Amino acid sequence: MLLTINEKDSRPIYLQIISQVKEQVSSGVLKPGDELPSVRDLADSLGINMHTVRSAYLKLRDQGIINLRLGRKARIAPWQKTANLTIVRDSISERLRELIIDALLSGMSADSFRELVNQQLKEINEEVNR
Repeated sequence: MLLTINEKDSRPIYLQIISQVKEQVSSGVLKPGDELPSVRDLADSLGINMHTVRSAYLKLRDQGIINLRLGRKARIAPWQKTANLTIVRDSISERLRELIIDALLSGMSADSFRELVNQQLKEINEEVNR
């Protein structure tokens, strides 16, 4: 697993870690059962605080992306279809709304945003189906 921190990214570091792990899972780089580095090892390799990594791992656990057990390394969780799609939809809707607002405030048109979303969906779909 290769993670990098982008100092120019406005997102907090723990969100960058979450995003990169999710991207590697969706692209097949990380598969169910794969071990992640320990909190200490990842923090050391990235030159960041252990609590930042721990925060990212806890969020990933809460989202069902990884399994965490005391005294064991984190592992990528098996893919599961969520029983409560309403909760997932609401969470995604909130994040999507924020992205739409950011795009519109930056001067992007609604059509350009739709085009960008469709392009990303296509690329991710291709990665997942490889």
